[in-house]
Amino acid sequence: MRILFLGDIVGRSGRDAVEARLPELRRQLRVDLAVINAENASHGFGLAPAMADSLFAAGCDVLTLGNHAWDRKELIGHIGGAPRIVRPLNFPPGTPGQGSVMITLADGRKAMVANVMGRLFMDALDDPFRATQELLSRQRLGTTVQAIVVDFHAEATSEKAAFAHYVDGRVSLVVGTHTHTPTSDHRILVGGTAFQADAGMCGDYDSVIGMGKEGAMARFVRKMPGERLQPADGEATVCGLFVETDDRTGLARTVAPLRLGGALSQTMPDLAAV
Repeated sequence: MRILFLGDIVGRSGRDAVEARLPELRRQLRVDLAVINAENASHGFGLAPAMADSLFAAGCDVLTLGNHAWDRKELIGHIGGAPRIVRPLNFPPGTPGQGSVMITLADGRKAMVANVMGRLFMDALDDPFRATQELLSRQRLGTTVQAIVVDFHAEATSEKAAFAHYVDGRVSLVVGTHTHTPTSDHRILVGGTAFQADAGMCGDYDSVIGMGKEGAMARFVRKMPGERLQPADGEATVCGLFVETDDRTGLARTVAPLRLGGALSQTMPDLAAV
């Protein structure tokens, strides 16, 4: 299975770039499953239902969230009827929505996508390790499901790495989100799980993690509250990760980063090397 994961969309610049590039990326990379973190898609804070619809129309299969899941209040009443929008699995019981979704491809293959949130330097939530263990106990990679993707939304790379090793061999891909900065540690772990500590963001990198420079700098220089931060609106870099798995085992065969447009160095997965 060919899986494309794109990191946190930040604001209009990120949305426009993803919607413009995703159809061609699906065709060029022959993508079976496209997953995008969209918790910052709406002006940098949350996800509006109409924006989710536009991303699905552009070719996204599943949208994941994170700590800004409920910043757009209208999503709270919408998410229960939108199973392809996945909020963190380890939110408390009774929280609207669901933490995972099973997608059936046109050819009958199945892929599960889960969203989990870390706790180190983040909100106090239920244990992400235990919540994931309970979820995985109901599936068998390569048998009941051909691929399992986990978006681990967390601040600390240590927590992301520990989680990836914890589920190594039991999921196809663990990819970190939240820090908006792509790491260069993409690899396949010893048990066969692909991992990258952070996929980066789909947004304008001439910014402070996607937000306008002046407002963000002022908060550090003056230590005074100011106006609500606004997303930078220059050309976005589309950042993500491409993984191909073995349908027999569900484990990763190859992993490659993707960065297109904007200020970062450019890289595109080479299918000839896959």
